[in-house]
Amino acid sequence: MGFIKVKVGVFNPAAPEHVVEVEGVVDTGAIYTVVRRDVLESLGVKPLRRRRFKAFGGYVERDVGEVGLVLMGERRVVPVIFGEAEDVIVVGMTALEIFGLEVDPVRGTLKEAELLLL
Repeated sequence: MGFIKVKVGVFNPAAPEHVVEVEGVVDTGAIYTVVRRDVLESLGVKPLRRRRFKAFGGYVERDVGEVGLVLMGERRVVPVIFGEAEDVIVVGMTALEIFGLEVDPVRGTLKEAELLLL
């Protein structure tokens, strides 16, 4: 299965009325969501800390924070990595879990997940 492309709204939780729509991919191998720094800064989203990530055959450091996403008509706040200009916008597994979504590999889309209580 290839990548699943999605349109996602991005907003600052402190100013949720201003939403920027971007196109990205769903990556079930990624833990966090990645949004380019310029998009986050244009919304006034500030980093909360800096983390080290294994990537590109080595390690990189990136700022992380929290951002609001609009996906399939729902709004949630998720952890976000401040991506560089060349980084692809990625919706990671943490966001999918927060939204209660999963990948439908047959249709190549997102769908509501069957949630388990225990």
